[in-house]
Amino acid sequence: MEFSTREDIEAPNDRVFAAVSDFNAIERQVMRRGVEVRRIDDMTAPGPGMAWHARFRFRGKSREAEVTMTEYDPPQAMVFQTISGGLETRTELEFVALSRSRTRITMSVHLQPKTLSARLLVQSMKLARGNINKRFRVRMADYAKDLEARLKAGG
Repeated sequence: MEFSTREDIEAPNDRVFAAVSDFNAIERQVMRRGVEVRRIDDMTAPGPGMAWHARFRFRGKSREAEVTMTEYDPPQAMVFQTISGGLETRTELEFVALSRSRTRITMSVHLQPKTLSARLLVQSMKLARGNINKRFRVRMADYAKDLEARLKAGG
């Protein structure tokens, strides 16, 4: 099962990529939403092999996930592999400069169930696909607006 969306941001590609790859800031944002997150690698610079362990609540249960960056190609792309229980997720972020001051971010998430319970989860998501797709697009649009506002403010 796959979800994808794209958003255009009024900012140069290199600045957008730098903001999206500010992993310390992203970790803080995620923690404010109630997710426990910690780095589990010892890398000093961003790149493939960066990894995080996350603990969060989903559908009333405590869940854990391992997130690993598998590709890092500034300022064009980042790819993450996530394993949570029997569900593997591949998240791809692509950055395309539309002009000197405009960037398109394309995000795609591919879910691959590996266990029966993960298959049931994905099957229930397929039944609610329209609603999930809408929420996914709205969240990405909100993130893009916030990012654009931060970059315009010089942050």
